[in-house]
Amino acid sequence: MESKLSAVLKRRESEIIAKWLESQERFSRRMSASEQEHLSRSSRDLFGNIRMATANGGNVDLAAKEWDATREFLKDFSGSRAKEGYTSTETASFVFSLKQPVFQALGEEYSRDSDALLAANWEATMLLDNLGLFTVESFQKTREDIISRQQQELLELSTPVVRLWENVLALPLIGTLDSARTQIVMQNLLDAIVETRSDFAIIDITGVPIVDTLVAQHLLKTVAAARLMGADCVISGIRPQIAQTIIHLGVDLSDVTTKATLADAFALVLRRSGQRVVQDDRPMPATSR
Repeated sequence: MESKLSAVLKRRESEIIAKWLESQERFSRRMSASEQEHLSRSSRDLFGNIRMATANGGNVDLAAKEWDATREFLKDFSGSRAKEGYTSTETASFVFSLKQPVFQALGEEYSRDSDALLAANWEATMLLDNLGLFTVESFQKTREDIISRQQQELLELSTPVVRLWENVLALPLIGTLDSARTQIVMQNLLDAIVETRSDFAIIDITGVPIVDTLVAQHLLKTVAAARLMGADCVISGIRPQIAQTIIHLGVDLSDVTTKATLADAFALVLRRSGQRVVQDDRPMPATSR
């Protein structure tokens, strides 16, 4: 048996959609003509899905198979809005703004039957609330995926491997080291060692504000992994306060070569590789004007 809500949605579809679009135009951000056209098309598509689901016996349980098309539509809609910079409130209002025209239509249809009006209003309230909550959840899921992907990209950008010299790589670290970032640091360094066939790697921690036991362990793991790939590692940027902290923590770095500055580490690596930088004291040739 067709519900009273379904019957009203079918009979007054054009009227409800028209009032729904008017409501969205009043409360939505300023939109271009193409955005308005897209919003109008999306509104008609969603209403069509809702009308079909309720006509096929769908109740307020969105997990029912009758709501498959509606759920997929709202996932796509909320996902695109999240990528376009809309807020969760703006996205949810797309669904919740449908309440007023639906309630108005129900009131006009069942003005003389209070029991029928109450039942239809309750069904509409539960349905639109569930649809709105589903839309917000889908929006938040997409936003979380975007933020997670951006964080991953920032981590990769914040751990560049630089080729200083033939067979010499440098990995300048800035900021706090945690397990996730250490994994990226290690992977980037190992990939660069394989790609460039370098024999030496300098890990510079001048920009690391705090070195605790966990950070020291991460550094040791990175050094050990580089050694397994055949590269000798030197840690530079050991400031006096960091040296004192490492001693107090009891971290054993005796197997790791450390230097105070990147320049010192670079000079050491050059000596180990049998190379050296010689100052040229010859006068610079005059440039023609």
